Amino acid sequence: MIKVRCPICDRPMEGESTADRLHFPFCSKRCQTIDLGRWLGERYRVVPEGEGTPPGEHAEESDVP
Repeated sequence: MIKVRCPICDRPMEGESTADRLHFPFCSKRCQTIDLGRWLGERYRVVPEGEGTPPGEHAEESDVP
């Protein structure tokens, strides 16, 4: 039995396995599309090692997914 929440809308999802959820880890096609749009819009980024935020500086809230 799995009990997880959709990473986009935070809707709870339950089932016997991830195979029960067609759009896992999302609750719906809508949430899956929103996530894809965020990736394509470059709101999510993988920062190469050594290119993180310099010590003492914090990333702006708009930079955090």
